[in-house]
Amino acid sequence: MTKGVNRRGVLLAGSGGAFGLFSWAAMAGAAPRKKTELKLDRLPGARPRNILVVLTDDHRYDAMGFMRAQSFGETPTLDRLAREGVHFRNAFVTTALCSPSRASIFTGLYAHQHKVVDNNHPIPPGLVFFPQHLQAAGYDTAFIGKWHMGDEGDQPQPGFAHWVSFKGQGTYLPSEDGLNVDGKRVPQKGYITDELTDYAIDWLGKRERSKPWFLHLAHKAVHSEFIPAERHKGRYDKETYRHPPTMAAGAEGRPAWVENQRNSWHGVGFPYHGTLDVGEYYKRYMETLLAVDEGLARIMDLLEQRGELDDTLILYMGDNGFMFGEHGLIDKRTAYEESMRIPMLARCPSLFGAGSRAVEQVVANIDVAPTLLAAAGLAAPKQMAGANALPLAQGKSVPWRSELLYEYYWERNFPQTPTVHALREDRYKYMHFHGIWDIDELYDLEADPHEANNLLARPGHEALAEQMSKKLFGILEQTGGMAIPLSADAGIRNDLRDPKGPAAAPYPPRFFRAPTEQLSALVRRLREGRSA
Repeated sequence: MTKGVNRRGVLLAGSGGAFGLFSWAAMAGAAPRKKTELKLDRLPGARPRNILVVLTDDHRYDAMGFMRAQSFGETPTLDRLAREGVHFRNAFVTTALCSPSRASIFTGLYAHQHKVVDNNHPIPPGLVFFPQHLQAAGYDTAFIGKWHMGDEGDQPQPGFAHWVSFKGQGTYLPSEDGLNVDGKRVPQKGYITDELTDYAIDWLGKRERSKPWFLHLAHKAVHSEFIPAERHKGRYDKETYRHPPTMAAGAEGRPAWVENQRNSWHGVGFPYHGTLDVGEYYKRYMETLLAVDEGLARIMDLLEQRGELDDTLILYMGDNGFMFGEHGLIDKRTAYEESMRIPMLARCPSLFGAGSRAVEQVVANIDVAPTLLAAAGLAAPKQMAGANALPLAQGKSVPWRSELLYEYYWERNFPQTPTVHALREDRYKYMHFHGIWDIDELYDLEADPHEANNLLARPGHEALAEQMSKKLFGILEQTGGMAIPLSADAGIRNDLRDPKGPAAAPYPPRFFRAPTEQLSALVRRLREGRSA
């Protein structure tokens, strides 16, 4: 498995001492790890904290009440986390798709390293999840909710002593599949968000105080189709959705593949191959989120009653973002901000102090594993691509990354979006596409936060694009990412277009150039097999 890989080790994306080397040897073994192999060095003077991770699906970075993205949408509990804890204002995923992102959360690796590159790829044998290290360190561990990583199974996974999950995406309302509770089939009784919260509260209420615990609560919400709890239906019916400024068709500098996607499964012109009002869709989205916020409040109340709240690290985050009309698109997968940017909030007064703090540095899903291991008093394995973000949350000045790699690999069942690699720096973002005849994208995020002005549509920024491209491919080469993973055909092909929908986009103007005699002569020589 390691044949042909750069044997010097891999310099991770970023700058400074927070980042180390990746060794492919950690990925080579297929046998289950022994407990002794999973034990990590302890950080001197660190005290293990209880850890609660609440992961939501498709929750975009600004869909929280205190962010004021729209004139409606209450999230009082998330607002409380921001008010009493840390808001990572620039949090991202390295792949905006369920399974790859979740695998990155649990491994601290990029998708091209852990190999779960889409929702169909199986988990490679021997892949280690950070909860296995927590177990080896004496933690009581539980997973409750949506697993959906690599296949449609819901069987218990390594690293968790208690398990509650369901097949694939699950269903908001009870279905015949039901739940898998510690390997046994159990009927789903009610609305899934409430039921998962009930399971979490039941498990937490039985914890021994002498042993640290880790709970990963992964909600189905707010994955489409959005179905709010009965008590929340219609809450926002009378509200007005402000459509994004980039939703209009025909934007100058927009790649043809993006414009063509308007008339597709993931476009505003033919959404999910039907008719859909984006504004009404967003209202259902925010109504569906209400049960998540209420459930987290119930859990925090229990922790407070047990005297554990202020000594428990609560991390709330999304597995990827979601677009509601931006660039004429819905869903995720792209490297646009609304797709790859996520909410991330943390609260633990005993670690961070009381009061609110905003972290401006770019953090990502690959940082979750090393950060939570540090909260447990453990030194992260050197092969992790991410870094410990606890010092940032504590307001310390530490070396940190200056850029973040983004990757998405084309899926045959969702052919609208090509393979994308992007490099996001603090100011600029460069997007590079594979397998299409189109222009790349370059944005000045400081002057153009909505990514409406593609700097590569006009002359003048070629040198910057070339510089960022070299940096991007340097990171890929150094981290073993120069081979595009192939996936066998899987899933229904969502490749239709509405015959009355938006027409195909023209090629970008930069591709049009009248033939010259010099070029014509060159073509003739090549056709005749002569040297140029």
